[in-house]
Amino acid sequence: MQLFGPMYDKAMLWAKHPKSRYFLSGLSFAEASFFPVPPDVMLAPMCLARPSSAWKFALLATTFSALGGVLGYGIGMFAFDLIAPLLKEVGYWHKYEMVKNWFDQWGIWVVFLAGFTPIPYKVFTIAAGVANMAIVPFFIMSVLGRGGRFFLVAGLIRWRGESVEKLLKPYIERLGWATLILVVLAYVVSRVIKMN
Repeated sequence: MQLFGPMYDKAMLWAKHPKSRYFLSGLSFAEASFFPVPPDVMLAPMCLARPSSAWKFALLATTFSALGGVLGYGIGMFAFDLIAPLLKEVGYWHKYEMVKNWFDQWGIWVVFLAGFTPIPYKVFTIAAGVANMAIVPFFIMSVLGRGGRFFLVAGLIRWRGESVEKLLKPYIERLGWATLILVVLAYVVSRVIKMN
């Protein structure tokens, strides 16, 4: 069954769309506060489609992700009681508790490191609001952490983009299914460990 190849082709088409910058900005903002899909799924194909604009795309993703982080912070500070059941329902509660412990141990540096972890960024922004972290250092670390991640993605693709795409395209189905299987396995293992 061909699933990931058509998705990849569609992402490349969207990346070339004249309004792709707006899609990337909206996705970056939403992902930092409530949406589950990371901006990398648009950023990478956009950089592949237009390598000369890679730095602009990374800057857009960084800016709107940091601004979305402020919304996530506000959700944590003012509406946590409303979203706590949702965090439990979608399986983010244990991640939230882990992040909260990290804040207790390492403070503001957690926000910087959050840009590079596989844990959804919204968990960090909401936890920062719950912890009542100082907003200015939070915003600065969001810009640095998210910027580090997005500029790294843009730089790698700009540096080796076409050769990466030529290498990636023939194997996209296998890579997609392998990634999906790894995610499912990681989920099953985490559930088994949690039950023991």
